[in-house]
Amino acid sequence: MNIIWITADTFRQDHMGAYGHKTIRTPTLDALAAKGTRFESHYAGGFPTMPTRADHATGRWTMSYMGWEPLPEDEVTLAQILSENGYHTAAAVDTPFYIRGGMNYDRGFQTFFFHPGQEGSPTRVQQVGNHESRDLRDRWRLESDHNAPQTFINAMNWLEGHYKEDFFLYIDTWDPHEPWEAPPYYSELYWPDFDGEIIQPIYGHWQDEPGFSAERVRKANATYCGEITMVDTWIGYFLKRVENMGLMENTAIVFTSDHGFYFGEHGGKFGKMTFDTRDGGGLYKFGDDDARWAHSPLYEELVRIPLLVYVPGVDPSVYSGKTSVVDVMPTVLDVAGVGVPDTVHGTSLLPRMRDGDAPGREFVVSTIPFANPGEEVRSVDSIRRHLVNSQVTTITAGDWSLLYSMDEGMSELYNIANDPGQQDNIISDNLEVAKEVHQYLLKFMRETGVSDHLLKPRQEFRL
Repeated sequence: MNIIWITADTFRQDHMGAYGHKTIRTPTLDALAAKGTRFESHYAGGFPTMPTRADHATGRWTMSYMGWEPLPEDEVTLAQILSENGYHTAAAVDTPFYIRGGMNYDRGFQTFFFHPGQEGSPTRVQQVGNHESRDLRDRWRLESDHNAPQTFINAMNWLEGHYKEDFFLYIDTWDPHEPWEAPPYYSELYWPDFDGEIIQPIYGHWQDEPGFSAERVRKANATYCGEITMVDTWIGYFLKRVENMGLMENTAIVFTSDHGFYFGEHGGKFGKMTFDTRDGGGLYKFGDDDARWAHSPLYEELVRIPLLVYVPGVDPSVYSGKTSVVDVMPTVLDVAGVGVPDTVHGTSLLPRMRDGDAPGREFVVSTIPFANPGEEVRSVDSIRRHLVNSQVTTITAGDWSLLYSMDEGMSELYNIANDPGQQDNIISDNLEVAKEVHQYLLKFMRETGVSDHLLKPRQEFRL
């Protein structure tokens, strides 16, 4: 069985027609969901970009023992295992952190295409002085020149030469990550009077940024939706090529993401984490040398992510049990008929695709790699910044979602069955429930070998 795995960064689950969005245009992914298994309660593990890629590559809870950093030499990746079992392993990516600075996330791929255009965006140049591949964007004339299209073109071109082999093809596009700059006709689908403006998220509450407005957040969301439709379009071109090559009967297809994004939810959040405020007012910026992270809760918009899996011969279905990013890697191995190493933390989802009543995980944990206040973390774009407040770790168990913070009075509890938008923090009325869910976190940290200096301060539940 061949395998194609597609990852699209920052792709909210609720921004897809198959997951219930009423107006967004994602016909390709909707069709894939209709012929495969749609996982309703699939959750991020390590957060954000590269911690998720580490979880995906290894099937392990890497946030318990590593941060945003190169893969340790003793980690064994999915691509390595499949390569050793006779697969031609290839990847086409434009997410910019796979190989920079010795990150070595290309490990195990016999063929690796990296399109460098993502880091050359005008917003990135303005923020941190990064001019990498700026010239590529200066030459954009056609839709096919953009980053996601180039990545899918690389994948299609490779597939033309190797479609008769046993292959594992991994595709990773940073779109719809910001900056949201699809050709304007995509944004016009959702903002008819779109004027071409690229809106940079502020990574905070929009009310804290002088001159910002809710209208601009809605406009930004329209451009985000435009990028989603562009990505869906190019997945469609790619999958049509797969179909034309006669591969749909012997090729499994995975689509997923790493996390979502806030567009004004929860009091006006616009970003995926929250910068601290300056002493003189306003938020820190990406390019500030002394920028630091404040309280950054991980609500459902961030951690509940899409997962679609199509396997020839497996009936279409919807699976509602809880699953996690670490489960995708062993699923691929199971589909390939390759044994799963004992070191893998995840479990194959193939039995759940065949039996929708099979139980899911008792709980899932979503977090930036564990760290304490005052420590430095790489949580966005590989740049080291200090944590001013305790990180927030989300534990989802049954109908409950606990956003746990070591800071006194900052933890939150929601019943996501009754309150899917997490509008009503009911922790004060459900302290025993919160404490029970907190025990899952401690159990998780002990079982995954989190160091004592990180475990001990989390043993107390500070109300």
